[in-house]
Amino acid sequence: MGSLFWRQLWNLDGYPRHLPSAELCVKGWADGQEDKPSPECLCTQADMDSRTGHLSLEGRCNRTSEQHVRIRVIKKKKVIMKKRRKLTHPTPLGTAKPLVTSSPGGTLNSHEKQEPGCPPLGLESLRVSDSRLEASSSQSFGLGPHRGRLNIQSGLEDGDLYDGAWCAEEQDANPWFQVDAGHPTRFSGVITQGRNSVWRYDWVTSYKVQFSNDSRTWWGSRNRSSGMDLVFPANSDPETPVLNLLPEPQVARFIRLLPQTWLQGGASCLRAEILACPVSDPNDLFLEAPAWGSSDPLDFRHHNYKAMRKLMKQVNEQCPNITRIYSIGKSYQGLKLYVMEMSDRPGEHELGEPEVRYVAGMHGNEALGRELLLLLMQFLCHEFLRGNPRVTRLLTEMRIHLLPSMNPDGYEIAYRRGSELVGWAEGRWNIQSIDLNHNFADLNTPLWEAQDEGQVPHIVPNHHVPLPTYYTLPNATVAPETRAVIEWMKRIPFVLSANLHGGELVVSYPFDMTRSPWAARELTPTPDDAVFRWLSTVYAGSNLAMQDTSRRPCHSQDFSMHGNIINGADWHTVPGSTCLRVESAPPPTPIPHPPILIRAWCQFPP
Repeated sequence: MGSLFWRQLWNLDGYPRHLPSAELCVKGWADGQEDKPSPECLCTQADMDSRTGHLSLEGRCNRTSEQHVRIRVIKKKKVIMKKRRKLTHPTPLGTAKPLVTSSPGGTLNSHEKQEPGCPPLGLESLRVSDSRLEASSSQSFGLGPHRGRLNIQSGLEDGDLYDGAWCAEEQDANPWFQVDAGHPTRFSGVITQGRNSVWRYDWVTSYKVQFSNDSRTWWGSRNRSSGMDLVFPANSDPETPVLNLLPEPQVARFIRLLPQTWLQGGASCLRAEILACPVSDPNDLFLEAPAWGSSDPLDFRHHNYKAMRKLMKQVNEQCPNITRIYSIGKSYQGLKLYVMEMSDRPGEHELGEPEVRYVAGMHGNEALGRELLLLLMQFLCHEFLRGNPRVTRLLTEMRIHLLPSMNPDGYEIAYRRGSELVGWAEGRWNIQSIDLNHNFADLNTPLWEAQDEGQVPHIVPNHHVPLPTYYTLPNATVAPETRAVIEWMKRIPFVLSANLHGGELVVSYPFDMTRSPWAARELTPTPDDAVFRWLSTVYAGSNLAMQDTSRRPCHSQDFSMHGNIINGADWHTVPGSTCLRVESAPPPTPIPHPPILIRAWCQFPP
């Protein structure tokens, strides 16, 4: 029975796909707040994030050797403005060419509300290959044009092969970053970020845009009234994505970003995404990449919270004999945490029948996992009605629970911000600024301490370890979403759980916490290590994206060297996380575009 269960769940009968995963390529992290710069200089604002204590620096003054840096400290509902003196040496503003001002006909107003009209070209999602990215110069290989992708993350060491942006050489007086769309394309906008780095602050503050069909003859985006080249306002911190829509979309094959000014004392560094719509080629001169397609009659659209509830209800009405919708609790703002149960006897635990759980949306701005779970419940319903023998066996011999959105409050924050414009932190946490992935109780430490004292298993059990006393107190920092999932696990004896995240192309398995105190990473296997490694390897071996030998690493680690699986603690330590964790899908956009959903559904085994 057990062997048949695992073969059915993990695709060992030769069937190609369909149990989901999550998302590729994480988002940025710092919140920024913009002030209108003074006419004399670009002034600095240090915006302290009340949740993390991070200081987000925005520009630097160029007028005096004694600068005042404003620190915004948020305590409950009081906003306290403090000033401290910061001694610096006067240096010229980093600039390649004089900035064209707005009134004579050059710059755009960065405060105007802009909505993107075309989808991303694919720098962030890696659809645009490294060979199609060029630059005038690069400080090093790790800062080459292939690293100029929106939301790409650096390693802990500057100067390695995985740095956090494209950066031009300091002596490059006319830097440019170029993207080859591969065929004529209608460019409609540009999104930029600064350099992701633990040690440096580098970002572009303004740039021009040029276009070409042959990479030799170029024309620029111009102001219609003055005829002058437009200068677009760019970033004021390293991580906040800034969108600029072109006043008139341009059809071309190549697009160039030409930085005009950047942070004083820093370098010309950027990460970018290009918004572009395909155009028809009447002469068929360019080969088009084959588009992903699916014959499954599923709803390949993004679903916000209201649409998600509606879709789940439709699936339940279409397949009432094998589905049940229930709620395990509410979010901090009162949104219900809905679960779709799928079984031949919904609502009933059958002896010897495995209980399996999929959770998505623990981080609210990682929305593709939730869409894959919504696609999965549609697929199982449709195929059961068709009499698919494999699906019929799955639903008659196990009980599947699908939680598409564990953090609906965080998702709503990301959804309001919009696709491609959400940073790493915006919407990631719940409304209380709690990271739900780090919010579960640490059951490893008391177990390991009892083992060291010889108390296991006679005095202290090695399973069903009770929650620590501090964790059950009324004033404990435990999110209602976390408590709801814990009570859910107490009610139902799950034998396997998978948590769908975004961020990397890898399967992470327990333990997620290092045994050595204060170790940032350390191989920490469970007693069932062989089983977890086998499960992870089977999934990774069925994942088309993971098995693509031509793909490049997403951020700063190449997991393909280890079979695309990793022990969680050997990656980075996370207390209180003990489930199989899948991080393996296209980009972490809060509003996945239909082509991304179709490709994810085809590439990732369910």
